[in-house]
Amino acid sequence: MVTALPGNIRLKLDQTLVQWQHWDVNPPLPRAPAVVSILGAGLSNFSVLVEAGRQFVIRIDGITPSAHGLNRQGEWRTLIAAHRAGLAPRPCYFNPELDSLVCDYLTPDEQQPVDVNEIARLFRGIHQLPARHHRLDLAERILSYEKRLAHRHPERTTQLAAFRRGVSELLDSTDSDRQPLVLCHNDLLRANRLCSGGKLYALDWEYAAMGSRWYDLAVVAAGDNLEPAAIEKLLEVYTGKPPTATELQFITRYGCLYRYLELLWYLVQDYPALEYWQIQEKLEQLSENLYQAGI
Repeated sequence: MVTALPGNIRLKLDQTLVQWQHWDVNPPLPRAPAVVSILGAGLSNFSVLVEAGRQFVIRIDGITPSAHGLNRQGEWRTLIAAHRAGLAPRPCYFNPELDSLVCDYLTPDEQQPVDVNEIARLFRGIHQLPARHHRLDLAERILSYEKRLAHRHPERTTQLAAFRRGVSELLDSTDSDRQPLVLCHNDLLRANRLCSGGKLYALDWEYAAMGSRWYDLAVVAAGDNLEPAAIEKLLEVYTGKPPTATELQFITRYGCLYRYLELLWYLVQDYPALEYWQIQEKLEQLSENLYQAGI
């Protein structure tokens, strides 16, 4: 099972397990944790379920975090605050030299409904967490990925050439979002939400940073392909009032920026992360959303 992991990842996993007595666990673990299963081997990290009287998830980086604008120290501090607020699993151990993070494992409920009321309440809690120095600059993040794509995979840049002017207009238009920055999750898609014990939690806080609440909400609206009525309900529960035309416009426009950034992320990988038809589907979604945004 563990042999399915790349050699360098297995080594970091073993070294993290050796440090088990330094994990912040109460009561202390009775023995060294043993691997139960590999939960996921994604494009950016590897997650492994381990057990020692109770279960934990060990995440090992599969990328260089700084190259993707990730701040692991900031993520650790945010996880601590989010757990204290009842929004995330308990972080137990962090070792930047091993690229590893250990958190409590939350047992998933049998049913994982998409409840926009609960998602809105989760957003409210996230956006009230303490501020951090790390800030998401969408224009800077997009430019960084565009440069990496042009350098590493110039043949893929043609797929996005038709959208660059529209994206530039969107970045200019969202500059009018002058509301105070809040701490955002920035990746609260269905895969990063978990119902456990009847409560909704946010997982995978690696993209957490100060930013626009409207972008954070738009990530879910676009990434989960919510219907217009569900988007309006999400905003109504989040703000406590029916959404205004300006707020709905922010969701539409930030949703386009999210789709463009998502495409860049996939295309910049060193291997084809998506099948051709999936890329085409995402390109069509982006084109349709730009049309809806009046771009």
